[in-house]
Amino acid sequence: MTPIVEKFVLHWGEMGSRWGVNRSVSQIHGLLYLTRKPMTAEQICEELNIARSNVSNSLKELQSLGLVHKAHVIGDRRDHFSALKDVQETFNVIVESRKQREIDPTLSILRDLSDEAAREKQTDPHVKQQIGNMLTFVDQMSDWYEDVKKVPNETLMKMVNMGSKIIRLIGR
Repeated sequence: MTPIVEKFVLHWGEMGSRWGVNRSVSQIHGLLYLTRKPMTAEQICEELNIARSNVSNSLKELQSLGLVHKAHVIGDRRDHFSALKDVQETFNVIVESRKQREIDPTLSILRDLSDEAAREKQTDPHVKQQIGNMLTFVDQMSDWYEDVKKVPNETLMKMVNMGSKIIRLIGR
């Protein structure tokens, strides 16, 4: 690994642990993102000095998230692995995964709590209102995300680049 690759991989591992992802999983993803050619699990072990079992488990997790896929190399029976290379596609996969793990369960609980609070009289009206406010907000943001993820990446980037102009327009 060059010093630049090493710094990126180490930082990606640090960021992953802050995002709730195992450091090894994030480091492997960072390494595979930067490499031109698919790598075997053994090559990943050597590059990152990580145990084979850890690499295997991490690769399974990355595959289940859709960030890494197997790539076959002619003349080599071993499995090789490659990460998504498109930054936007990678971001979309990560956001969708986080939504499923964090937002969807929260929405479910908020809906249940709101329904339960509406049926009983013991809960303070302020608490009911706060839960309702949170439910409305998270539900609206979730719906907005579902709409935005249907927008083609090229169009979405145009929207992002217009961000401050849109804010000024709406602010009028």
